[in-house]
Amino acid sequence: MKLEICTWPDEVLAAKAETITEVTPELQELIENMVETMYESDGVGLAAPQVGESIRLICVDQTGPKIRGDLRVLINPEITECDGEVESEEGCLSCPEFNAKVKRKERVTVKAMDREGKGLCIEADGFLSIVLQHEIDHLEGVTLADRAGRLKQALYRKKAMRWKS
Repeated sequence: MKLEICTWPDEVLAAKAETITEVTPELQELIENMVETMYESDGVGLAAPQVGESIRLICVDQTGPKIRGDLRVLINPEITECDGEVESEEGCLSCPEFNAKVKRKERVTVKAMDREGKGLCIEADGFLSIVLQHEIDHLEGVTLADRAGRLKQALYRKKAMRWKS
């Protein structure tokens, strides 16, 4: 089932997400729905807060919805190591019609649990590193709009408020 994506400045996007303590059938259903939503929305990543669930869960697929070749579901992901710096143009499903240049770490190591609750470790660089950092930002209550400069954010806030009215 495709879920509704919350858009900035929705309050759920600004909250720090809660740690997941157990893998339940309800969580598995949410994961399935998030994966479907990510692909149907033409995304490469989706965090639970983006669909109104303030929990530490993300799904990413750097190959995108057409190929669907690298799906990763991460429960309670955390960046344990990072190195280098890279700047890239990013977009976000929760910030429609908004792109911004963002400085990120070039390489990251992420520890998490998979969808069965088993520990895993991902060493990523390039695009996957950027996608992981972007989605983990959502778990900390940080959106792409929050990372933009004040002027760009103010202009986007005006546009976003017009959509909501």
